[in-house]
Amino acid sequence: MENNFVQKSKRALSKGFKILLVILTVILIAVFSFYYWGVYERGVLAGKVLRVAEKGVIFKTWEGKLNLESFGALKGTSPIAETFDFSVEKKDTEVISELKAVALTGERVNLHFVKRYTIFPWRGDTRYYVTQVERLKE
Repeated sequence: MENNFVQKSKRALSKGFKILLVILTVILIAVFSFYYWGVYERGVLAGKVLRVAEKGVIFKTWEGKLNLESFGALKGTSPIAETFDFSVEKKDTEVISELKAVALTGERVNLHFVKRYTIFPWRGDTRYYVTQVERLKE
């Protein structure tokens, strides 16, 4: 009788542990998915692209810098504070080639971006990802 009780309790404990493991796995996948694909902010910034470069040792990512050209609107700050660092996902080859072109010509552009919740090293060094380059008519 006692042996039967021990076996039943072991089975129940084992089944409960498996259910808990499945629930934890589903929660971890949901949290990872939220942080990976979730968008915190969408926006547009205007300026001139200073540089676009492929960087990294293990993970090669495309990174850039935009000069916001605020012309002293930020009193008492250095020109470095008037730049915006961004990343471009590797799959956006059209955006990368467009950024290279405008960096060489010095054109003023609007960069459409999304801001993600966190940084993943294989995606880029920043939480800001450029999704579209819009050349401004002069």
